[in-house]
Amino acid sequence: MIKVAICGGSGYTGIELLRILSGHPAVTITAVTSERSAGKTIAEVFPHLSSLQELIYEPLIKEKLLSKADIFFMALPHGKSQETVHFFHSKKKLVIDLSADYRLSDPDIYKEWYGLPHNFTSTLKKAVFGLPEIYRNKIKKAKLVANPGCYPTGAILGLFPVIKNRIIDPSSIIIDSKSGTSGAGRKADLSISFCEVNEGFKAYVIGTHRHTPEIEQELSLLAGKKISVNFTPHLLPVDRGILSTIYAPLNKKSDTASILKIYKKVYTGEPFIRVLDEGIFPNIKNVKGTNFCHIGVKVNNRTKTLIIVTAIDNLVKGASGQAVHNMNLMLGLKETEGLKSSAVFP
Repeated sequence: MIKVAICGGSGYTGIELLRILSGHPAVTITAVTSERSAGKTIAEVFPHLSSLQELIYEPLIKEKLLSKADIFFMALPHGKSQETVHFFHSKKKLVIDLSADYRLSDPDIYKEWYGLPHNFTSTLKKAVFGLPEIYRNKIKKAKLVANPGCYPTGAILGLFPVIKNRIIDPSSIIIDSKSGTSGAGRKADLSISFCEVNEGFKAYVIGTHRHTPEIEQELSLLAGKKISVNFTPHLLPVDRGILSTIYAPLNKKSDTASILKIYKKVYTGEPFIRVLDEGIFPNIKNVKGTNFCHIGVKVNNRTKTLIIVTAIDNLVKGASGQAVHNMNLMLGLKETEGLKSSAVFP
């Protein structure tokens, strides 16, 4: 069995990692950290994880954790992962970072958007962006994977086939995304409390969301030129899920059926992508608790615009499930191992 440690195991992504990995046949969870829950069992803090009643939260003491695991998941806040990732990576451990600290390849862009200097640029250069559908071969060889953000996952997967095939004009992309409140993290914050969110629906951090440079970085690499996007996130009064509606002008006249053929060809054999038939569009309810991304497309001939809709569970495909997918690739395991059981919740 492969020994796994989770640093930051009491936030939403950490909880999902515990849920998924507890049913993974090839790994055993040997350490989980949490400063606020140290000394308590997992089951004591999260009763739905009763199978982990003997596993105890401990403080994040890197030297003590080093010998406990072969692979380390970092589910720490942005800025807090930098040094810890560097430490375990330098000690020849496999690392998957779920924060934003190693996603942006340019440290100056990281500082611009996150307000922090990147103090481990040599380690940053070794990180592989962990989107399996695009970087599968690199991930297989990687020692450090930067797990993508939730919004970028849905947006990039939606745009990948048409940018790759030069079907759209990438200079005028609009990404309109709606997320459940778990995307804001498991913290006390008035703006995401029940009474503030329930029966409401609003846009936030318009034009300045930190996932913007991540989306632009990856789309620019795919297009072979610099791309800027209009990205607007919204807060839905639901627990989890992201629905993204993407608008892009077509380079030439086309139709929905032809575009769908391209999507299905590009994503042939992808275990966690479902390209929906013409006239059917994603619903976050249908991906809840799963590692799937559902994609639907529609050509608006009147405006010569391609409309792409994607749906993911922000905590699974947008975070922890994708991290486990990356782990499977890094370890040479079957890609779907441990993820087939993360079925839709009732």
